[in-house]
Amino acid sequence: QVQLVESGGGLVQAGGSLRLSCAASGGTFSRYTMGWFRQAPGTEREFVAGVASIAYDGGRTYYADSVKARFTISKDNAKNTVYLQVNSLKPKDTAVYYCAARAGGGTPRNMDAYNYWGQGTQVTVSS
Repeated sequence: QVQLVESGGGLVQAGGSLRLSCAASGGTFSRYTMGWFRQAPGTEREFVAGVASIAYDGGRTYYADSVKARFTISKDNAKNTVYLQVNSLKPKDTAVYYCAARAGGGTPRNMDAYNYWGQGTQVTVSS
């Protein structure tokens, strides 16, 4: 069983930055594909960024078009932590951000393939 705990969310003005963290425990972290998703009120949860496990896809990173060049995902296997650096934030980035993990390969974009989810961290961007 894998436990995921997100942190780093908060209230920030448009144009600001945050660094979200997701600490994992209970599994072999290096073998997991990790993803960040977000859900704004009244909308469906959507893919934000993902990083494939090195064993299956060489640690390749993936991004939603809406965040590409503004967000950066990174995975520190020594610390069992995945990060999401979010820059140039916009009010439309306001959402609860969730971390997710799954063993094995395949595209990190597929939300249904994830086995484990964190509780989420709120990001609010004011205009």
